[in-house]
Amino acid sequence: MRKTLMAIISATLVATLAGCAAPSASADEVRSEKPREAFPDVAAEDLNTLNDGNNAFAFDLYHQAIEGSENLFYSPYSISIALGMTYAGARGDTEKQMAEVMHFVLPQEGLHPAFNSVDQALNSRGEGAQGKDGEGFRLNVVNAIWGQRNYSFLQEYLETLAMNYGAGLRVLDFQNAAEESRLTINGWVEDKTEERIKDLIPQGGINSMTRLVLTNAVYFNAAWASQFEEAMTSQGDFHLVDGGMVQVPMMRQMEGFRYADMAGYKAVELPYDGHELSMVLLVPDEGGFANFEETLDSTVVDRAIDALETTQVSLAMPKFKLESSLSLSEALVALGMTDAFSPGVADFSGMDGTRDLYISEVIHKSFVEVDEAGTEAAAATAVVMEATAAPMQPIELTVDRPFIFLIRDVETETVLFVGRVMDPS
Repeated sequence: MRKTLMAIISATLVATLAGCAAPSASADEVRSEKPREAFPDVAAEDLNTLNDGNNAFAFDLYHQAIEGSENLFYSPYSISIALGMTYAGARGDTEKQMAEVMHFVLPQEGLHPAFNSVDQALNSRGEGAQGKDGEGFRLNVVNAIWGQRNYSFLQEYLETLAMNYGAGLRVLDFQNAAEESRLTINGWVEDKTEERIKDLIPQGGINSMTRLVLTNAVYFNAAWASQFEEAMTSQGDFHLVDGGMVQVPMMRQMEGFRYADMAGYKAVELPYDGHELSMVLLVPDEGGFANFEETLDSTVVDRAIDALETTQVSLAMPKFKLESSLSLSEALVALGMTDAFSPGVADFSGMDGTRDLYISEVIHKSFVEVDEAGTEAAAATAVVMEATAAPMQPIELTVDRPFIFLIRDVETETVLFVGRVMDPS
């Protein structure tokens, strides 16, 4: 039996271009010698403020990214990290607009250590838990910045990124070797995502005017705490929003899950092995997807999670695989981040001491695959622990219509991934 349940990869890139024809020169390549600060002392209140803001941005972006009846999958956390590194160099109105759009409430000196604390907590997850092929659970969050050779970046900016994001400056020659630089960055992303995200930056995405590229990659691979038996999977109907219907493989199991029956939708939480992360399904009532989606925000999600209670659930849900490639520039501008993308207006003087830099593009690619597999020992433990308080009559939940799901870290409540399944076929 395959042990891969969930392989989720996300990569985000922010490309910052110079507005002048030639970079300012420096005698030596500028690098930060500062090591990453291990588990900084950050107040719990600041961590809650950061996660509340990140989760609010997650669903602001959702409403900008949805289009018609298409599937959608993205990592708002990956995007927040990449733009957090960019925000460290923003000043003036550019800084204010980014803070408002990203819900960065904390001051700069508090925001980046808070990101560092959450980042390292996430990277510590899954000790002893299962992932694919017996290799173990993986949740890896990595960052890198790529700068033009001989361009003068401020040491303070480089140190902020090195200490809080583990992102040391990697020197490339965008001016004279743009295509080779693109392939180098894409190769790094491919390596960090176990070859799931390829060609993050398309041809032409980097040119001779590029001065800085900031990248984040997230890789997640975990087994269910309670597996779906492959023998129980069979074809079933999935009803589309346009009234059509498709046949898809439906996984089935009866288990003690945390479940909530809310006004207009149902919610169920499926924990991963180790019980440190979980998937939450939000399943609108039949015919109510559009109305539910219109109201979806972080408050709705918090309310659903708070209402979850363990009960016996007879669950049927589709297997699915989604891939998304998003250009986020228009979405971010629509949310109010206008100056950052405007040459001559953007103020990223915290990066290089000038106002020559602006964001040319924010690119995001992601992948998710969900199937039956998991770890039997962990599943058995989950049955014993959760089924004891279950009622005699199980609640039936058949996910045979469009739904929304999210992957979250239980302790920090960070929403790592958000998905919209309109057609799992």
